[in-house]
Amino acid sequence: MDKYLKELSLQFEDWLISVGFSDFLADKIADYIWLISSLILSVLIYYLVRDIVYRIVKRIASRSKSQFDDFLLRRKFFKRLCYLVPAFLFKGLLPIVISDMTGLIAFLDTLVSIYIVFVFLITIDACLNAVHDLYLTTPIAKNKPIKGFVQVLKIIIYFIGAVVIIGILLNRNPLAILGGLGAISAILMLIFRDSILGFVAGIQLSANNMIMIGDWITIPKHEADGNVLEITLTTVKIENFDKTISFVPAYTLVSDSFRNWRGMEEAGVRRIARSLQIDMGSVKFCTPEMLEQFTQFKLIKNYVLQKEEELLQYNQQFGFDDTVIVNGRRQTNLGIFRAYVLEYLKNNTNVHQGMTMMVRQLAPNEKGIPLQVYCFAKTTQWENYEKIQADIFDHLIAVLPYFELKLFQIPTGGDFRALVTQS
Repeated sequence: MDKYLKELSLQFEDWLISVGFSDFLADKIADYIWLISSLILSVLIYYLVRDIVYRIVKRIASRSKSQFDDFLLRRKFFKRLCYLVPAFLFKGLLPIVISDMTGLIAFLDTLVSIYIVFVFLITIDACLNAVHDLYLTTPIAKNKPIKGFVQVLKIIIYFIGAVVIIGILLNRNPLAILGGLGAISAILMLIFRDSILGFVAGIQLSANNMIMIGDWITIPKHEADGNVLEITLTTVKIENFDKTISFVPAYTLVSDSFRNWRGMEEAGVRRIARSLQIDMGSVKFCTPEMLEQFTQFKLIKNYVLQKEEELLQYNQQFGFDDTVIVNGRRQTNLGIFRAYVLEYLKNNTNVHQGMTMMVRQLAPNEKGIPLQVYCFAKTTQWENYEKIQADIFDHLIAVLPYFELKLFQIPTGGDFRALVTQS
């Protein structure tokens, strides 16, 4: 082929000389025409190879059970690979079609070499993306995201590619250039500080299983509260519940505290821990009339009767005088209400019966006695959880007056106006 092209080039020069061009001009015109022809031929070969390869690969991918070839097609791996064909063809034709313009040959050869390196880089990039896409289809992908590691590998590959390109431009061995980078390592550490910290944080997050795609996390310092969408080399992408997006540096999840709600979601329940502020002035001992009324409440009828019998035996055993109300043990409206709330929770189908369930008093404060309801709803879905919690407290607030108890509430303007009117 080399011999045939040179003979064809000489014949073309002879023809140019025969039509009146000088030897020098004929030589230059022949070189440039062959150069342009080689470029056009390389482009035509590219389109031909691309169409043939694309059709063949697409047909194979449609028949293959593997998803990897589909991901390679989607990431344009084969299309980028075809970019190498015209480059190698043009690089091979350069010294053949151009006779004596060594400076132009060297310049074009350098450009083509840089182009080949660049195409190799974007082809490897597409392959890594396809590998990552394939990994995302596996069950382990949610627990062990590797996007950060893929990004680190890309940085290393592009860094090596940049060194090779510099070596081509300077006409030096890339290994020699790598050896000289030790002097500027401190600068590189400063430039890639976030990437290095993110990479180390990504290893810790993955190794300790601290965070996964889809986890609900809360980071008060960054006002982030939502689901993890993506974990990259330098940032964690979080979709907040108000549909805003927060981008949190990956290393802050290691250096600072955050809350991961995965345990709650895996358990399939969500805690309810809310208090009613009981007015201390409404707490009192139960009278016989009150006890008679409370026995009409189905949920606590047995409790009231059994408790009253227990207290009666206790007071008789220790000889307490029943004529003085403070002597001995007596039931209070608050105690009976606590028993009612507990029975109500036990009979609520939306409350998990196998988890911790209690109704407890917290330390009294300036707003009254906090009566806390502590239980777990049988759902982790936010809307249903709020509905269950609201239904429980709607009922408790509504039945509170039947136990002759009052909720504490800071006086409002209407309260003061009513007081003035009464006075």
